[in-house]
Amino acid sequence: MRAAELDPAAFDAARTARAIAEVQLPGGCIPHVGGGLADPWNHVEAAMALDVGGRHREAERAYLWLAGAQRPDGSWPMSFRHGAAEDETADANFCAYLATGLWHHFLATRDETLLEEAWTRLERAIEFVLALQAPTGAVLWARDAAGRAWPGALLASCSSIHASLRCALAIARHLGYERPLWDLAWARLGEAVRSRPDAFEDKDRYAMDWYYPVLGGALTGEAARRRLRERWAEFVVPGLGCRCVSDRPWVTAAESAELVIALDAAGLRAEGVELFRWIQHLREPDGSYWTGTTFPAGELWPPERPTWTSGAVVLAADALWGEGRTAALFRPGGEAEASPLEPVA
Repeated sequence: MRAAELDPAAFDAARTARAIAEVQLPGGCIPHVGGGLADPWNHVEAAMALDVGGRHREAERAYLWLAGAQRPDGSWPMSFRHGAAEDETADANFCAYLATGLWHHFLATRDETLLEEAWTRLERAIEFVLALQAPTGAVLWARDAAGRAWPGALLASCSSIHASLRCALAIARHLGYERPLWDLAWARLGEAVRSRPDAFEDKDRYAMDWYYPVLGGALTGEAARRRLRERWAEFVVPGLGCRCVSDRPWVTAAESAELVIALDAAGLRAEGVELFRWIQHLREPDGSYWTGTTFPAGELWPPERPTWTSGAVVLAADALWGEGRTAALFRPGGEAEASPLEPVA
């Protein structure tokens, strides 16, 4: 069956997970492509897809590798090559995403072992991230190799951190720990995402800044639907997918898949199903996905099939059709239990 003819309801997550597993290094690290760079965020995204595809052992290896690569301050380098650190900058969002991955792994396996083993490392990671929270409530983007904080915050990054803090709180509650300061930080961050545009650097042309406040759970209900509808025509190319950047003729599978998850979370499932169908032209028979394509030329660019792109598509399919507990992860009131401080949309 050609990719364009794929019935999304029959999406084969196991095949795509296998394509990801084939790139995983023996130590557990999952690079973007074979022999290429790896980073903590995309590594976790790929590991989550392994769990959806039933490859729990490979997913566990991925988390154990990440735990072993953590630095004493709770952070990780921004990038690795062949399993060794390359860029020593510590991205706050990259460090926080471990929480999302660990909670997702627990939902997929119902095995508490990894949660318990990784708790201390997760706690250090969250404390590192929250040390970058500014008075506005936003979290500064990163610390450089010398420990200096980047002066600005990114909306998409903070929206993702908002989701990760929700998962970190779910893990803490499940293990019997109380972390009221995390709860407060999470609430302050959500308020900044919702109502403090001045707290963030201007990245308005990127699709991620458009849909991530919904994907990360800071915007829900009608507020989420309104945000997604406001710029739909600007970013979405009918029949192809979602642009990465509003002023460039390029649609990407990862942004499209993430938008599908945001649509599902906002209660716009029908739009999500249609968008998911459109991006199947980027699927290969082995289940992997090309990064994206230009239009109208139809040139694959860049000519790579990253593990994180395939991972995002698996998570989108799970959100739409999954029958397990991971499917509801990004929905309001889903499997990352709502905090008592969670605002009403």
